[in-house]
Amino acid sequence: MVINTNMAAITSANNLNKSTNELNNSLAELSSGSKIVNPSDDPAGLAESIALNAQIGQTQAANSNVSNAVSFSQTQDGYLQQVGAALDQMSTLAVEAQDPTKTTSEIADYDAEFSALGSYISNTANATFNGVSLFGASGLSITTDGTSGATFTMTAVNLGSGTAYATAAADHITSATIAAATLTNVTSAITQLATDRANVGANEERLNYTGTELGVLQDNLTAANSGITDVDVATESTKYAEYQILVQSGTSMLAQANQNPQSVLKLLQ
Repeated sequence: MVINTNMAAITSANNLNKSTNELNNSLAELSSGSKIVNPSDDPAGLAESIALNAQIGQTQAANSNVSNAVSFSQTQDGYLQQVGAALDQMSTLAVEAQDPTKTTSEIADYDAEFSALGSYISNTANATFNGVSLFGASGLSITTDGTSGATFTMTAVNLGSGTAYATAAADHITSATIAAATLTNVTSAITQLATDRANVGANEERLNYTGTELGVLQDNLTAANSGITDVDVATESTKYAEYQILVQSGTSMLAQANQNPQSVLKLLQ
């Protein structure tokens, strides 16, 4: 029996230190909710988690872009519905102005209403969505994949100068002859409106599919990242209880090991 080197105490202290570290690490994981508290806990998992987090952010941003584009298309269609109603009334006025029983004064009244509706269509051509023109000559290019940078270019709807809308809006119905020619232009504008609303609907449908796809991708990426980083509370709580017992037991055994050399004194009495 020796008194200079207490191997039992040294071994107990090492075991206690190990159990204490495990207990502290378990406590840190439970309190943070993450299995990776320090990079050394899982270096490879940390690297993968960083990449997944970046992709999740990119996917979320792309989904936001698509959502805004859907709102843009819905706003376009809302305006076009009103333009369609105006064109329908303008076509009615153009036919009524061809009635030979109408007086010049009555036709002037029809023309005044026609011009007011035409002015509405012209003003609509300048409508904006968050400062962006709703009815420009070029379609918006929407980023639909934050990782690859893939885009979808929406079909443009143009109500501006040179279009069938602008031609109809600038017309008059001051006489039966002029009204007949104007009706042809208004009919062309209505035909164009049908095409444009169909295009807006196609844009919106395409974007809705993309938005759903991005939502599924974001959910799956989040689940994958969760599997790497999120702590299993049930399992870790069990480990925490185990480490608590080991720390308590190790503390007791270290105290006992430190008392053992005192028995040597009895040999010296």
